[in-house]
Amino acid sequence: MKVSDILRVKGGTLYTAAPDDTLEQAVATMAEYDIGSLAVMEHGALVGMLTFREIIHTLAKNKGVLGTSTVRKVMDEHPMSCTSDTDLETVRPMMLEKHTRYMPVMDNRMLMGVISFYDVAKAVVESQNFENKMLKAYIRDWPAESEK
Repeated sequence: MKVSDILRVKGGTLYTAAPDDTLEQAVATMAEYDIGSLAVMEHGALVGMLTFREIIHTLAKNKGVLGTSTVRKVMDEHPMSCTSDTDLETVRPMMLEKHTRYMPVMDNRMLMGVISFYDVAKAVVESQNFENKMLKAYIRDWPAESEK
């Protein structure tokens, strides 16, 4: 299974922020759409990712206050990414090793979408469920041995 399969099921909605947006604006967007990340775009290019992890670190550092910080000050400027053609067997260990919950999907310098660890886990479970059904059907239809 490829990352493109996840994007096809997930749909084309992409939530973004600008680097100079305030964290307050970004948090409001994340809360409104019940999402855990925003792709940070500037001049049509991905320049970073803002996730709830960066927001929590900021809140902890500022004693529970977002303050006047901008997205640029706290975003991950070098997010790990993959392509639409990347196999899930490659993505899973990457996300686990780096504790990455959200990964931009790039096609050259074009952002195609963002996949989450949840999206990957869901795809794996659905694939395993399908495989289990096929194996059970195969076993049920197993030809009986002829007696000699």
